[in-house]
Formats: sequence, structure tokens, C-alpha cells
Amino acid sequence: MSSDAPIVATRGLTKTYGSEPNVVHALAGVDLTVQPGEFVAVMGPSGCGKSTLLNLIGGLDTPTAGTISIDGTDIATLPDEQLTTLRRRRLGFVFQFFNLIPVLDATENAALPLTLDGAADADARATEWLRRVGLGDRLTNRPDQLSGGQQQRVAVARALSTDPALVLADEPTGNLDSASATEIAELLATVASDWGRAVLMVTHDPRIASYADRLVLMRDGAIIDDLSLDGRREAARDAMDRAGLL
Repeated sequence: MSSDAPIVATRGLTKTYGSEPNVVHALAGVDLTVQPGEFVAVMGPSGCGKSTLLNLIGGLDTPTAGTISIDGTDIATLPDEQLTTLRRRRLGFVFQFFNLIPVLDATENAALPLTLDGAADADARATEWLRRVGLGDRLTNRPDQLSGGQQQRVAVARALSTDPALVLADEPTGNLDSASATEIAELLATVASDWGRAVLMVTHDPRIASYADRLVLMRDGAIIDDLSLDGRREAARDAMDRAGLL
């Protein structure tokens, strides 16, 4: 982990829906930091606020209260145009269902954020990332010609193509078989440890969470534990058991 300033810092992050007496507190004053090159997993029961947290940090939703700093910029106060630019250039997103465009090949899909940003070298940069994630022989394959694990690798390459400070992964192994899920977990660990990007991942699978450096446990919109992991595949499950989440 780097000693630099955090890539992510939230303070008092709160999100409510509705109004009294039917208000729903999705997040209740969450303080969280993520350092450069750190791989952090977030776990908790359904409805605990973990996806809301990811959406707020990703600029996909706005907080009711509190602050969100990404790479030193308070995104909660950014105008829409600047927020869109920050999301495209400083954040990478990996989703459960890949979100690839069926008519585009692997290179075109991985290059899409760069293409939208007008980068002249979009294909070259996408090709380099596809090779780094192990798909150098699949550059011209469309999604329907790739396995689920390969499609998710394309999605990881797409997330990395803009050289982001932070990769946000929302259940990235939830649509994969066990072997492919392990490969993606190992790849995300490499993204952090070898390629220096911070990774913040929401998952329901303790085995996948165990590949992270840190585990954040949530319940009822709040963080109830934040601990370092030691690489054991049982580490995340043991932590959830101690916290009464199993």
C-alpha cells in the first residue's frame, strides 16, 4: 500500500430515500479511504448499502450529505460536464454482466472510453491492455465468440484503458463459473499490486473477497468492520462469521 494521499476519501457519506415517516437510510455517515494500489473488498447482507456506496463513489448518484473525494477532487460539488469527464478519465468500471457492445470486437469494446474521449491512439492503447489481461489472441473476437471469463477480461481492459486512478468493480464474478471467477479475482489483485491502480470491489462471495488486501464489512448502511486480510481463502468468511454476518 502506498503512503500517498488516498485515491478515495469519504466523510460522513449519507444517502436517504423518501421522506418521513417512510425515509430509508441507505448509507449512514460512512467514512472510508482507499490508497493507491490497494485492493479493497466490500461485503455485507443485501440492502446494507454496499452498492449505494459504490454508486456514490462512482459519481452515478449524489449523496444526501457528506463528501466524496476522488484523487483530491470533491466530486459531490462538480458540475455534470466535469463529473462526466472525471468518470471517463479517472475511474474504471467493471460490472457483473460485462456490458460489452455485441457488434463491436474486443479491441473496439476495450477502446470505447478512449474513442468517446477522442483519443487518436484508442485502438493501440486498448490492444496493449487486452494483451496484458491475456487476450492478445482475441483482439478481433466479438463478445458472442468469447467465454464469460474472457468477456470480463475485455471489461477489465476497457476499465484500465484510460489509465484510471480507481477501478470500481460491482460483483465482477457474480456471472461466472468458479474457475473463471478465481481468474478475475487474481486479475483484479494484479491490477492493484502490479499495475498500481486502486480497486474497490463489491462482492457477495467471501472466497473472492479473500483476494483483496482489505475487507470492509457493512450492515444497515454503516461500516461495522474494516480489517486487513492475510491471503488465506478462509479469511473473509472468518471475518464475516466474527461480525455475525453469516
